[in-house]
Amino acid sequence: MRYVKLSAENFSPFFEALKELGKIYGPVKRNSTYTFVQVDNVKELSLDYTRTILPPKKFFVKPRDKLFRLKKENWEDIKDGESFVLFGVHSCDIHGLKILDKVYLGDPPDPYYKSRRENAFIVGISCMPDEYCFCKSLGTDFAMDGFDLFLHELPDGWLVRVGSVKGHEVVWENQELFEEVTEEDLKHFKEFEEKRAKAFKRSLNKEGLADILDLAFNSQVWKKYAEKCLGCGNCTLVCPTCRCYEVCDNWIRAYEAVRERRYDSCFMPTHGLVAGGHNFRPTRLDRFRHRYYCKSYFDPSAGFNCVGCGRCDEFCPARIEHVRVLEEVREGLL
Repeated sequence: MRYVKLSAENFSPFFEALKELGKIYGPVKRNSTYTFVQVDNVKELSLDYTRTILPPKKFFVKPRDKLFRLKKENWEDIKDGESFVLFGVHSCDIHGLKILDKVYLGDPPDPYYKSRRENAFIVGISCMPDEYCFCKSLGTDFAMDGFDLFLHELPDGWLVRVGSVKGHEVVWENQELFEEVTEEDLKHFKEFEEKRAKAFKRSLNKEGLADILDLAFNSQVWKKYAEKCLGCGNCTLVCPTCRCYEVCDNWIRAYEAVRERRYDSCFMPTHGLVAGGHNFRPTRLDRFRHRYYCKSYFDPSAGFNCVGCGRCDEFCPARIEHVRVLEEVREGLL
C-alpha cells in the first residue's frame, strides 16, 4: 500500500479536485445528528462526526429504489449510472459495505448494487470512538481495503493511504498536492492510532459467542428485552449490514406503474409471513432474538454481521444496548 501526505493547505484544493469524479457526498451536521448529503464546499463537512443516522449503505441499497417503470405495455429499466464520491467514511462502515458485497455481488450479482459500487469513489477518514463504539472488538476499527483513499489526521495535514487503482490515479493526476511521508509523520500516525485504541469504552466478548447463542436460545434475557423493545425496527433500518427488502408494484395511473424495492425489517410482523398464513417469527420475542442471532452468530465462512458502529444503541428509543444484552445472555449460562 502506498502512503502519501496531504498538507492542511492543500486539503481544500484536493476536495475541489475530487469534483472531477462526480458529485461529492459527505457528513454534515443537522441539529444534533449527522447525515451524508451532497456537499459543494469543504466547509460544509463535519469530519469530526461520530456516526450518521443512515450509513453510507443508503447510496448502494437505497431505502426506496425504483427498479422498473411500466408504461402502457412496456417495462422500462430505471438506472442511475452517475459516478459519485463518498467523502469521510469511517472504517466500520467500510467493513459494512464489504459484508454487503458478499451478499449483493455474489452469484448472481445484483446489477443495481454492482453498478453503484463501480461508480463510487470512497474516501475514508479516521475517527475517535464515543461511548457507543465497539468496532475494535470486532476488528472493524481499521480498514485495510474497501476504499480508494483513506485519510488519517496529522498535526499539519493528513496521512493518505492509497487503496485502489482509482486512488492511485487521483494521486497521480494531482501529484502537486501531495508529498512524501516523513518519519515524523509516521510517528504522529502511530501515536494517534495508539491513543485511539485506548479510547474505546465499550467492548464485546466474542469468545465462544456462537456456542453461547446455541445454548441460550430459551434464555429469559430474550424475553426480558423483548418486553422492553418497541418493535419499531429502528435498529435494522440504521444498521450498515442489514439487507432485507421487499418488492412492490405501485400504480401511478391507468397503464402506468413503478416496481420498487424498499427496506424491510425482521422486526415487522409481516417479515416472516408466508403464503398460507404461516409466520416463522410470529411474536416480538421471536423477532427480537432473531436479530441477535443474525448479527452476532459467528459464521466461519463470513464472520460476524455486525461491525460495532453503535447505531442500534444510539438510535434505539427503548435504550436497549446490543453489547449489554449479549453480556446478560452469557452471564445467564454461567
